[in-house]
Amino acid sequence: MSLFPILTASFLFLFSLTPPSTTASTSNDSPTAYTLLQSYNFPVGILPKGVLSYDLDKSTGRFHAYFDKSCTFSLQGSYQLDYKSTISGVISENKITRLTGVKVRVLFLWLNIVEVIRNGDELEFSVGITSANFGIEEFYESPQCGCGFDCNGLRLESESLGRNSFVSSV
Repeated sequence: MSLFPILTASFLFLFSLTPPSTTASTSNDSPTAYTLLQSYNFPVGILPKGVLSYDLDKSTGRFHAYFDKSCTFSLQGSYQLDYKSTISGVISENKITRLTGVKVRVLFLWLNIVEVIRNGDELEFSVGITSANFGIEEFYESPQCGCGFDCNGLRLESESLGRNSFVSSV
């Protein structure tokens, strides 16, 4: 007995479980995760290069973005970022909430970035009790896993994070 009919039936069953409002970047007619970010008024640089796929429930804004592995890199100053292989949250115009899978190292502590809000030409990154604002121009390019904007000893001009420190949001 051939396994082909069983595999085909299994695939069709799994495919039928996918909600119709979900978009995945693996299909040819879907935008990339970076283009999708722009449609919600965010710059591409809040995601590092290397997103393999994503899913989005358009009715709720709930999303997942997938990398092949965790992604860590340093930026100018003392900022080190860590993206897990899967990040998730809820996206709407100018706002990402309930974000999971992204951490920033501040001094000796790793803090989860839980929210990103665009306010005009600034992005506010919140870790709950503290937040930091950065100019939107600092996120026009996506950093690379492992090296950020300083890959092969060539620092990209757009990399200027670190001029603003985390400040209390209270």
